[in-house]
Amino acid sequence: MAIFAKSHVPQFSMDVYQNEYLPEGGREVNAIVTVTATGGGTVGSPLAPVYPRGHGPSAAVAIMVDCSGSMDYPPTKMRGARDATAAAVDALRDGTHFAVIDGTHVAKEVYPGGGRLAVADATTREQARQALRRLSAGGGTAIGTWLRLADRLLNSADVSIRHGILLTDGRNEHESPQDLRATLEACAGRFTCDARGVGTDWEVKEVTGIASALLGTADIVADPAGLAADFTRMMETAMGKEVADVSLRVWTPVGTKIRFVKQVAPAVEDLTGRRGEAGPRAGDYPTGSWGDESRDYHLCVEVPPAGLGQEMLAARVSLVVPQPDGSAQNLGAQGLVRAVWTDDMTASTSINPQVAHYTGQAELAQAIQQGLDLRKAGDFDGATAKLGRAVQLANASGNADTAKLLAKVVDVVDAATGTVRLKTKVAEADEMTLETRSTKTVRVKK
Repeated sequence: MAIFAKSHVPQFSMDVYQNEYLPEGGREVNAIVTVTATGGGTVGSPLAPVYPRGHGPSAAVAIMVDCSGSMDYPPTKMRGARDATAAAVDALRDGTHFAVIDGTHVAKEVYPGGGRLAVADATTREQARQALRRLSAGGGTAIGTWLRLADRLLNSADVSIRHGILLTDGRNEHESPQDLRATLEACAGRFTCDARGVGTDWEVKEVTGIASALLGTADIVADPAGLAADFTRMMETAMGKEVADVSLRVWTPVGTKIRFVKQVAPAVEDLTGRRGEAGPRAGDYPTGSWGDESRDYHLCVEVPPAGLGQEMLAARVSLVVPQPDGSAQNLGAQGLVRAVWTDDMTASTSINPQVAHYTGQAELAQAIQQGLDLRKAGDFDGATAKLGRAVQLANASGNADTAKLLAKVVDVVDAATGTVRLKTKVAEADEMTLETRSTKTVRVKK
């Protein structure tokens, strides 16, 4: 008989990388905070426990499938969406609550219906597969209605992890951008959501904006044949999450100001504007759900000026999760960011390798976005300059995946200097893939 540990909750640890030395009058402190969770359940991790059937953290998942009229052009899109949703349902762990939503200009429950969630087992999986056969294309696109229905269904269950998977092939034409924004604000913090665009007729900034607001991932599946494998991977990752609503809590002393808090690996995500106040001089920055994984954050703090030889604690970083009574449980990991003023020029001017690397990765993401926007606007000189800088940064940091995507949009003359020429013809799928994946980063080369 197999023996399973009583608890699969991951253990969190935190490491801080910084150059704490500042010159006389120096006020800006930068640090990379690496947060690692081990012993959790993310599928594929060598440390992941193997759950017996029906065991694991309580979870609810809503799958939102675009069924607008354009999903029939070509018909492989609708077929691929049905197959992908069936594959995702197959990947559900026994005991997981789930629902499938048909998304057009309105949102409809496909399975189980009646404003409730099904509980995954062999019977409900088969029933869901049968229900998916009835999915057909017709109607418009109002993504906010899909998300609001998902929110209602997911929050009807008393579970610890709530997750959405959203697939669309078109633009959100049947509701205003303000309506979608209001929906995302209402759903933020209530569930996480991965978003996928199939084909090439959807709006990249719309899909990445949904994933960003709901702390999920975004990607393109240009060929509908790739949907089933992608949905399976997404669901397996969702099934590996162990702890929801984890926040970075940053405390700073009097006179200190936080300039920004950004996730910088595995992708760039600015968390600065999402701060929630957490008592005197402390703020919480949401990071979403965690399984067995590691992420990096860039913290930039402005400190009050101090004299040579003085030192201070610039920030204290910890991890917390909310409790039912409104309090927060500390997950035990802590990192300290320090500032020390010195007249040693060598010490105060050296840049920590991790800080330098991720500053470059954030600039890389920005350069790609700006370059593609300028290209669309017809400013080809500006686009060449920005995308050339992106090639240079990708080359210097060893970001091979992004370098390959850039090479489909520009001809690289010299990667080291960022000398490039815009390609005259670029496949729409290649440009959209570069834009969608522009924020993905690589970690520091050891």
